[in-house]
Amino acid sequence: MRRRLAPLCLTAAVGLCAWLAAQDQPASPKKSDSPQREGGAPMADAPEQAHWQQLTPEEERVIVGKGTEAPFTGEYTDTNDEGVYTCRRCGAMLYRSTDKFHSGCGWPAFDDEIPGAVTRLPDADGRRTEIVCAHCGGHLGHVFTGERLTNKNVRHCVNSISMRFVPAADVKFGRAIFAGGCFWGVEYWMERQPGVVRATSGYTGGHLDNPSYEDLHHRDTGHAEAVEVLYDPVATSFEALAKVFFEIHDPTQANGQGPDIGPEYRSAIFYLDDEQKATAERLIAELETKGLAVVTEVVPAGIFWPAEEYHQDYFTLRKTTPTCHFRRHVWE
Repeated sequence: MRRRLAPLCLTAAVGLCAWLAAQDQPASPKKSDSPQREGGAPMADAPEQAHWQQLTPEEERVIVGKGTEAPFTGEYTDTNDEGVYTCRRCGAMLYRSTDKFHSGCGWPAFDDEIPGAVTRLPDADGRRTEIVCAHCGGHLGHVFTGERLTNKNVRHCVNSISMRFVPAADVKFGRAIFAGGCFWGVEYWMERQPGVVRATSGYTGGHLDNPSYEDLHHRDTGHAEAVEVLYDPVATSFEALAKVFFEIHDPTQANGQGPDIGPEYRSAIFYLDDEQKATAERLIAELETKGLAVVTEVVPAGIFWPAEEYHQDYFTLRKTTPTCHFRRHVWE
């Protein structure tokens, strides 16, 4: 077992704001219109659309017809509660309350979005940048940069009527737990996947309660460095994330990853239900048909213990990228 206290992890991956200058006055939308991606492809298929929320005329004017609600009239302009803001039409998660700030512009403002949740498009006015729900194409508002209102220097100016707020206690996340060597790299890649709301580095799979990093690497705890992923089940799936997991590490290396040797660096999927187990086993079978001798464990999930704060968002906070994990696409 090797003590690793510095960011040395060289795993070789297999395959692995003011009122707008002019009030929007779009043409009245037709109820039969389907949202379109760039290039004309539908944002979602008909079965998905059947589950979308039925819109009121005013909601349709803004969300489908790309209108704008009057400033300081929306229900979420000044809210501060903890939770998630979702698309009013399709229910996909768009923004976290932790990214909301008061801009004084008269609409809810956010300086970040959930990865992959928002698509930017040139506005019809030829000047601004429109933002739409990446899942259904519903109009949200506009995005502005260079105002220096927050450290991220970005303002998503969003119509309240385009969103629904879900309190933290009521948010229904999907959840997955993956172990694939150094958790810094796994977390980095997972938190950048569309639909992922949060990725947390931690420890699981062993017998010691509330383990520390020192415990993991100096005692026989049975735990692995792992990452808990909370995701939006409307926007992504366990299968999609499991495929990424297999593509960012070497699932054929037993008892470690690269120079990080030991059971705490093993490859494992900790499944939460029979469906996750079946999906993981099916993906492993697919990799084996490609000639890979996969050693990834598929085992029931136990308690996930978050790692110390200095392990969270390791590469992001240092404004660098992993040397321990990189992605090669296996499923095309």
